[in-house]
Amino acid sequence: MAKSKVLRQAAKAERQAKPGKKTIAKNRSAHHEYFIDETFEAGIELTGTEVKSLRERACQLTDAFCLIRGREAWLHGVHVHPYSNGGVWNVDPDRKRRLLLHRRQIDYLDAKLRQKGLALVPLEIYFDEHNRVKLAVGLARGKKLYDKRADMARRDSDREIARALKELNR
Repeated sequence: MAKSKVLRQAAKAERQAKPGKKTIAKNRSAHHEYFIDETFEAGIELTGTEVKSLRERACQLTDAFCLIRGREAWLHGVHVHPYSNGGVWNVDPDRKRRLLLHRRQIDYLDAKLRQKGLALVPLEIYFDEHNRVKLAVGLARGKKLYDKRADMARRDSDREIARALKELNR
């Protein structure tokens, strides 16, 4: 019993020692709706009040999507709630925002998106170790209904196995 407590304390101290990333919002439905082939990390062009609002964890990613127009990547459909102390400096919470990617990455994504069935889906907004707002973007292929059912069945069986193993170890 004491050994497991010591291990838990050591793991907690290790997590606190390295700052890592602080998640603001996740697009939980993305992994249900799509197969994620590749992921990219992109910066987002934001105003000061938007960043302060994100520090309050005030963001919604559910119906968001990314487009490439005019050799620039754009993020549509993200709702960043207005900053509580922003006043006249608050911008439109549903505006489209430019993604900061390298030119080669944009060209690569543009070529991939021209293929049928691929989409650019935002997966997660977070602060990186330098406290910059980053967006994890996934190059995704849509799932069919039978794929979703198979994933749900696999998750259920994994949950049952974990439950049975937990009972055995008691």
